[in-house]
Amino acid sequence: MSDRQSITLSGSPGSPYTRKMLALLRYRRIPYRFLLANSPASAGLPQPKVRLLPTFYLPDETGTVQAVVDSTPLIRRLEREVAGRSVLPADPDLGFIDELIEDYADEWLTKAMFHYRWAYADDIERASRILPAWSGLSIPDAVLAQRGVMFSQRQIDRLYVVGSNPVTGPVIEASYRRFLEIFEAHLTHQPFLLGKRPAASDFAVYGQLTQLAQFDPTPMALTLKVAPRVFAWVSLMEDTSGLEPQAEDWTPLADQPATLAALLAEMGRVYGPVMLANEAALASGAAEVKTTVDGLAWSQSPFPYQAKCLTWLRAAYAKLDNNAKNTVDPLLAQGGLAGIFA
Repeated sequence: MSDRQSITLSGSPGSPYTRKMLALLRYRRIPYRFLLANSPASAGLPQPKVRLLPTFYLPDETGTVQAVVDSTPLIRRLEREVAGRSVLPADPDLGFIDELIEDYADEWLTKAMFHYRWAYADDIERASRILPAWSGLSIPDAVLAQRGVMFSQRQIDRLYVVGSNPVTGPVIEASYRRFLEIFEAHLTHQPFLLGKRPAASDFAVYGQLTQLAQFDPTPMALTLKVAPRVFAWVSLMEDTSGLEPQAEDWTPLADQPATLAALLAEMGRVYGPVMLANEAALASGAAEVKTTVDGLAWSQSPFPYQAKCLTWLRAAYAKLDNNAKNTVDPLLAQGGLAGIFA
């Protein structure tokens, strides 16, 4: 695609990955046409093999428009096809850490988002009233209410998929609070995760926080209490098109504040064990993922996609030269993440 060509995508305001990609398109000043999921305007557009939000409609090598999903590969494709305002750090070591944090946001923080939304009465009520309205405003009250009941029950029944249950709930909530405290402290040093310009990981974190910090009542109240900077950051991240990023705006990995290492340690505490246990369960054909996180039993359904994420991360690590690994390895070891790449 050319730099001036408009991109069509469909999604929903309640989808953290939709919000992730919309904010990224704004920052990169890539023109786009946004359609609400299930909008009549999307009739006739191709359907993806797996229905995920957002869905991009992009030409393949023959020029035929295809439905494309999965935000992480989409970000890399846009980097190849549209020049300027990159969200991927040029330094290999920093770029690797960016990819690792992006995956943490996409695959772990989303557990908190899903848990809070469908485990608390106030959050269930708000979601069941608002989310169905985003796919159709001009419908009778009775129909809207019926859709809310059906949608919320379907989502509540799927809590087990992300590992949310009465035993793991406190683990998820404690981890979210620690994340807020770490990120709040980090923002006192620099305005984005890796410096003075946003990286892919910023957009991934932002996507989850659009729901956790500013929509769902229970985590929103916690965010306001614990991390006012984080709450404000989410609003600022929505549209960063006015930034004029410079190459020197990335903070070299060796010069990052200690709060980045603290974030990696939090990732090693929760995200790492669950990702490895999921991979082991899939390899053995187990029907359930079982491990221990913070001394408590963790269980969830096996998730093949997250095993693919580990494969991609390991491939990214393998591409690092010795100089980059010498910078990255101590942080991984300190954060309890080295086992992922052993």
